[in-house]
Amino acid sequence: MRILMWHVHGSWTTAFVQGPHTYLVPVTPDRGPDGLGRARTWDWPESVVEVPPERLRDEDIDLVILQRPHELDLVDRWLGRRPPLVYLEHNAPDGDVPRTRHPAADVPGVTLVHVTHFNRLMWDAGPTHSTVVEHGIVDPGHRWTGELERAAVVVNEPIRRGRTTGTDLLPVFSRAAPLDVFGMRTEGLAEHLGVDPGRCRTRDVPQSELHTELARRRVYVHPVRWTSLGLSLLEAMHLGMPVVALATTEVTEAVPPGAGVVSNRIDVLTDAVRDFLADPPHARAVGEAARAAALAHYGLPRFLDDWERLLKEVTR
Repeated sequence: MRILMWHVHGSWTTAFVQGPHTYLVPVTPDRGPDGLGRARTWDWPESVVEVPPERLRDEDIDLVILQRPHELDLVDRWLGRRPPLVYLEHNAPDGDVPRTRHPAADVPGVTLVHVTHFNRLMWDAGPTHSTVVEHGIVDPGHRWTGELERAAVVVNEPIRRGRTTGTDLLPVFSRAAPLDVFGMRTEGLAEHLGVDPGRCRTRDVPQSELHTELARRRVYVHPVRWTSLGLSLLEAMHLGMPVVALATTEVTEAVPPGAGVVSNRIDVLTDAVRDFLADPPHARAVGEAARAAALAHYGLPRFLDDWERLLKEVTR
């Protein structure tokens, strides 16, 4: 099968392109948002092929995966036809959530796919057929050493996104453990929060080194209030890290008892962080349980099998 899709979400796409198909990704001279082409920071197989927009009309395309509302217009302009369409929704809705209509809700013939059951529940899809294919992770292996008595956090643009990603909670967590915050546009975070830079460091590492660096920290903290299920949380579990997370969105499904501490009580969460820092054998045992749970629920084989079934249903 030849699948057209835009390079939007690098981590998710890295898992998806491990399947048996050919994946066509638009590329433009400026490599802008609609033409990023192949990833430069993730390892993608040769089956991911860059195609300039002006060549797409001549390509055999069996299916298109949309991920942003305007991509349907790009399909019409660049292809001049509509192959079978899947709209992949990565995010939970914003705004007036109980009444948030999904952009694909009234598009004829589209199949709407959510990455979590929580997201499917919260979006208003109207009459559009919707389903869920939960995340899958390319297993980075058990890397946890916990040698550094610090907590790891992964969040992109924490200053701009603020309360959505729990940025305002970082000073509280920094009193329980010194934090290393990984992600994009984290510069000036400690100053913005008014905390000691030694208690809240920002770390800029290449994608190829991220998993190893995370796993050197004793515990992973996930302070996110409202977003889809963060792949960084699932990656930390795959690494064998004990996790401490807010009990929001899909987290309670992702982290079963014994695989970490999940709560909406800040005192429970900060006590857990302190406990993991003080007791490495306990941290190791909980991290091993987290890895087992992640492999069972979010392993790559299950993810690819689920997508294969869906793709066959959509194109038959």
